[in-house]
Amino acid sequence: MAPEPFQYAVLRVVPRVEREEFVNVGVIVFCRTRRFLRARVAPDPRRIQALAPDIDLETVSAHLDARVRVAAGDADAGPIAALPQSERFHWLVAPSSTVIQTSSVHSGLCDEPEAVLDRLFEQLVTIEAAGA
Repeated sequence: MAPEPFQYAVLRVVPRVEREEFVNVGVIVFCRTRRFLRARVAPDPRRIQALAPDIDLETVSAHLDARVRVAAGDADAGPIAALPQSERFHWLVAPSSTVIQTSSVHSGLCDEPEAVLDRLFEQLVTIEAAGA
């Protein structure tokens, strides 16, 4: 198979929006031609609380989990999860000024989107957390 285009964005927790400090907590990968849309998250409570000791981690985790469920098209995740993949992706990466934000959307070519998700998650979330 020839490489296919994909897009991705990094999920971030921005505990105090006015300070613009953030912690990478996940990745969203979308490959339209392979019908692949998936998000993976692993928030590091220690790193998040370093920026905002009084943050409600349970609420943050619930909102991150909702994004994973929307990406997966989980029937219990509400009406956005019922949209086609491309519309879900664009909803997930839409700019916002809330505690959970995404990076700019980036693109590339891939043979296997699941492997791209694994690699990006390792590079942008796991390694960052390990280096803290």
